[in-house]
Amino acid sequence: MALIAPSILSADFTRLGEQIAEAEAGGADWIHVDVMDGHFVPNITVGPMIVEAARRATQLPLDVHLMIENPDRCLDDFVGAGATCLTVHQETCPHLHRTIQRIRELGACPGVSVNPATPVETLDDILPFIDLVLVMTVNPGFGGQKFIRECLPKVARLSQKLEAMGRQDIEIEVDGGIDSSTAPAVVAAGANVLVAGSAVFSKGSIRDNIQALRRSLAVEV
Repeated sequence: MALIAPSILSADFTRLGEQIAEAEAGGADWIHVDVMDGHFVPNITVGPMIVEAARRATQLPLDVHLMIENPDRCLDDFVGAGATCLTVHQETCPHLHRTIQRIRELGACPGVSVNPATPVETLDDILPFIDLVLVMTVNPGFGGQKFIRECLPKVARLSQKLEAMGRQDIEIEVDGGIDSSTAPAVVAAGANVLVAGSAVFSKGSIRDNIQALRRSLAVEV
């Protein structure tokens, strides 16, 4: 069964702790935190203080996605704030192996993300060292974007590659435009962690929205 990681990017920040608790009670597996710097992506979001606040609100794993330039300068801060998994972008790390080593030394699970136009094949040499690959199915920077369906073959290629390596323990996470209409195809392609922001937090009951995602995964595609 795929894991569901609600993204607090779409949560009501005046009720952040409450909404994280609702997501946990509603069946979320992880809590996803999108960190944006206004440089690598055109938006600015949260820093280590919000990760620390989220850590106080839940016992679930905190899945922190660093959409920032020069992530090496703040790895210690985010892990110290409570990040369970720390994902950096292939596009921002000229010394990616060193960055991944440092994340693991700090005690967090290292992950690498690729943008829609970045082939997963660029990760071939780092795959033995990581725990997670995050495939972006929108261009990073804003919530609520439309799913880029052309990214599905990339997810399938990555899944096949990991199977051939005997590394099915590496999580394949997908972020961008995930809802009840897109989740089944993403899981069918090989993903096992789904990041959903607007689909969970924007309208109605958080619990009902998470359960609707789970029900959609029972549908054959």
